[in-house]
Amino acid sequence: MSSLQRREQLIHVARSLFAAKGFEAVSVEEIAAHAKVSKPIVYEHFGGKEGIYAVIVDREMRTLTSVLIESLSDPTANPRQIVERAAMALLTYIEQNTEGFQVLVRDSPTTDPSGSFSSLLGDISLRVEDLLTATFKRQKLSPKGVPYYAQMLVGMTVFTGQYWAAHPKVSKEQMAAYLVDLAWHGLGRLDSKPKLLFEDTKSTRKARTADKTNGASSTQADTVLPCEADSEQTD
Repeated sequence: MSSLQRREQLIHVARSLFAAKGFEAVSVEEIAAHAKVSKPIVYEHFGGKEGIYAVIVDREMRTLTSVLIESLSDPTANPRQIVERAAMALLTYIEQNTEGFQVLVRDSPTTDPSGSFSSLLGDISLRVEDLLTATFKRQKLSPKGVPYYAQMLVGMTVFTGQYWAAHPKVSKEQMAAYLVDLAWHGLGRLDSKPKLLFEDTKSTRKARTADKTNGASSTQADTVLPCEADSEQTD
């Protein structure tokens, strides 16, 4: 086996172990044992567990970033088509790179925030923000909520993708249809100034104040009327 082939073998073995057990639970000894090599071979190629983990994460990040950015970069596509493409791009990546996705979404030991999965989601959210801003302007909606809507869409899609990866009981096309159905019908009926109907703090406070005022008036009336009735009986 050539040096390059050995390196790829170690990456494949380590990726499977990290996906199944997480970074902290995997040792260099375990990687070497599964690859049927000695520990010094692992150190020779990667310098340790951290080195091989960094290579795996970098590869997966570049792959996922590429497919997601591409799905969001067609200026001729209409908004719904973009949502569908993004959902399908993520689910296709998960389907074809299940172990890599599991490595990304597990707790990362890296102290460099720029190389984390959350940083990738932040970059994707910014792309979605740009798309939503243009759409909101066309529909004359307030842009104030755009950053939050972008986070909602990305978060919903990613966490649903995680669940689907563990429970793939429907096809990726059906899963994408579920995601798009919820996202699109929600986006298609946005209010310009959305408000809570039952749990709004200001409305609740006003209602309580009104109830107290009405209650006080009612109490005063209740204390006066019996006296007036007594006076009438005395007379």
